[in-house]
Amino acid sequence: MRQNDSHGLLFALGGFSLLSVGDAAIKTIAGAWPGTAVALTRYTIGTAMLGILLWRREGRAGFRLLRLRWHLLRGFAVGIATVAFFSALFVMPIAEATSITFTSPMLTALLAAAFLGERLRPVSVAAMVLAFCGVAIVLRPSFAALGLAALLPLLSALGMSFLMLGNRVVAGSGSALAMQFAVAALALPVIAAATLVGHWSGLPQYHVGAPDWSILARCAIVAGTATTAHWLVFLGTERTGVARVAPMSYVQMLMALGLGWALFADRPDWIALAGAAVIIAGGLLLWWSGRVTEPSMTD
Repeated sequence: MRQNDSHGLLFALGGFSLLSVGDAAIKTIAGAWPGTAVALTRYTIGTAMLGILLWRREGRAGFRLLRLRWHLLRGFAVGIATVAFFSALFVMPIAEATSITFTSPMLTALLAAAFLGERLRPVSVAAMVLAFCGVAIVLRPSFAALGLAALLPLLSALGMSFLMLGNRVVAGSGSALAMQFAVAALALPVIAAATLVGHWSGLPQYHVGAPDWSILARCAIVAGTATTAHWLVFLGTERTGVARVAPMSYVQMLMALGLGWALFADRPDWIALAGAAVIIAGGLLLWWSGRVTEPSMTD
């Protein structure tokens, strides 16, 4: 393996691991502050960090947006995905919530066929069937206990799929840093609106009171780890290619399982683990078929 490839894989490994560390930090806030407020604080801090960095690197030109409608779609999708996932972490084990979000690649294939006219290959359909069989298995106990709240990770996966769709359209219209800032900045109003609606709903779990300083500190840690994680994954992808990095995303699921077990005593049963394995199988099938049919993308 070339040194550049090994460095790229290490960057990606670090990025996906940091994402689970951030998720664990979010879960420690459960019951102390609403997930919507946590998401809003995390994105406010993260957007400010990205904006300062973008201004220093690219100046005013870095903030120009082409194809604004698609950027708005990206921001809306990330806002919905973030609120849904943060809320899911408050009521579900980390490993279960994370495993369900890994249906996103299969949903992206379906959306690309519907909106971009891409051909939906039989192997993509097979991967989707596998993934959603896995979701049904994972949700078996959660749906009975939580009701519709158990579907929050699936809503998050759908939001991330629309983000991937938007990313394909806006690709090349700015630097990676500019694209990352744009999606964070445009997600902020969506998350703020969700926070206000939750606060005004009268539901106690969404009431936004004055937070303890430690909650704000944890939100800042999540903002830092998430921003760093996405940057590391980008660096890894840049150095070694999407095809080699994609399977490493499942490290995030393993980290989620380990952190949930160690910190929160979340011990998924064998049925839930089997469901997660089926979802992973669907994702790996989709990745493998992409390598076979598009060999130039793996170089």
